[in-house]
Amino acid sequence: VHARGGLLGQLGLQARSYVLATVHRAENTDRPDRLAAIVDGLAAVAADMPVVWPLHPRTRNVLAREGRLGRLSPNVMLIDPVGYLDMVQLEKFAAVIATDSGGVQKEAFFYQVPCVTLRDETEWMELVQAGWNRLMPPLEAEAIRAAVQGAVGSSGADVKPYGDGDAAQRIVRCLCADLGADRVP
Repeated sequence: VHARGGLLGQLGLQARSYVLATVHRAENTDRPDRLAAIVDGLAAVAADMPVVWPLHPRTRNVLAREGRLGRLSPNVMLIDPVGYLDMVQLEKFAAVIATDSGGVQKEAFFYQVPCVTLRDETEWMELVQAGWNRLMPPLEAEAIRAAVQGAVGSSGADVKPYGDGDAAQRIVRCLCADLGADRVP
């Protein structure tokens, strides 16, 4: 995946020049106060940097019902949900990701993109502790704006909480040792 072609090119975006937002959890979409804080916070961010927001159907329906779809800044690029490869490209080349998705938080870490999690808690506290992820309960638009803008250009610690990629070799060594094999690969 490279930054020049594909969806980024279609949207007229350069690498590290935009914020990627994803919001779909019921805890945010079903609470008008939280969704309003997210929408207003992202609109404030979009005054300085474009926000790309692939809009989940649940979120689109709530925003339409609340009359908020037409009131978003033109710098908030609402797009239809995207396929896996387009999402990977959006994640990999974002300046910051603002999300309530557990999977997107982890993918942001794998691409070394700072992440702001728009939730009260996260499954991935090791990423918060390493500085790659910032937990931001979506209660106030200004706090969301500050967290997202503050994450631009940041990075976390050089950690490997999920291993070094050598799990298969280590398993083989353990099996060989347990079986009393003379040679360990």
